[in-house]
Amino acid sequence: MQPPFARPRAVLSAAAVLTMAAALTACGGSGGGKPAAQAAPPAGRVAGSPGAPAGTDPSGSAAPAASAAPSAGSDQVSLPTGPATQLTKARDTAAGPIMMTTLTGKKSGVTAKVWVWLPPEYNDPKYATYGFPVLTLYAGGQSNGYNTWTDDQLPIQAEDEDLVKQGKAHPFIMVMPVQNLVADEKQTLDCSDIPGQPKMGTWMSEDVPDFVRANFRTLKSRDGWGLMGASTGAFCSAKMALQHPDLYKAAVPIDGYFNPDSEFWKGHEADRLANSPDVLVGQSKADVRMLATAGGATPDEVKLVKAWVAKAAAPTKIDYYEQPGGKHLTSHFKKMIPDTLQWLTQNLAGPTPA
Repeated sequence: MQPPFARPRAVLSAAAVLTMAAALTACGGSGGGKPAAQAAPPAGRVAGSPGAPAGTDPSGSAAPAASAAPSAGSDQVSLPTGPATQLTKARDTAAGPIMMTTLTGKKSGVTAKVWVWLPPEYNDPKYATYGFPVLTLYAGGQSNGYNTWTDDQLPIQAEDEDLVKQGKAHPFIMVMPVQNLVADEKQTLDCSDIPGQPKMGTWMSEDVPDFVRANFRTLKSRDGWGLMGASTGAFCSAKMALQHPDLYKAAVPIDGYFNPDSEFWKGHEADRLANSPDVLVGQSKADVRMLATAGGATPDEVKLVKAWVAKAAAPTKIDYYEQPGGKHLTSHFKKMIPDTLQWLTQNLAGPTPA
């Protein structure tokens, strides 16, 4: 059973805080607040990015079905390569079912759960030849056997579909993997291949995307692949984007920390630093866009996130948003869903015909 809120991590030493000029529209709850797409973008935000396709009407909540038919697709679209994975329904949402499977990675050897949500547009005959952007969501907390983005604590699927109807967001394929195999906080795998431990980094960066490409119509380019996570999931989303800019174009680390702290790194300091977003952000030369957030009511978190953003070296570009009165709580992460989806829409490609 997942925790009722994402547990904050210990604040680690960071560089001196610099004043950040970038700002987002104040976030509100579901349906509340001025939408980010109608506000002035933060400093450095790309203007005129592709929006959601016009006239997208949901086609109901038919259960998503994986296709086994191999096909090359087009220069932009990758059609399912197969073999098809058997998916079972985990739960229903107002925007259609969330499906799940237990995935054994061919490259990592890791076996763990993955949840998938397909937007209603995916099964709409009007979009039968379209490839869809993929958003991978990482949970807060241990995420050993659960992912908080799959339940009503963080109803991102319904929020996305509401924004699609308004023409403010892409209909994303949402992929929600676990991040750890045990519940012990000290034995996290830090979304990495820690020497002597299960290769969670390979599972997340290779096996999970391979599973998505095998089963669903996606975009070949990294322009259609993004990441988002809260707390521990923020660490994972930042790390994956910086380590794999060939696969991911944009990421949203929500209220995160950036220094690997698993006890399994003991005796492997060079490997730990090679997997540290705190180091990678200034050295990786990853051409990615990120939106890093912090809760305004948590000064230590604000200091930590601002210091990390200030370390970013070109071509990495990071927007910063501070949630007024925000705390390190799942209920506060929920309030940022509409604006984060719109930011991702501005920075990722939308559904594309084959």
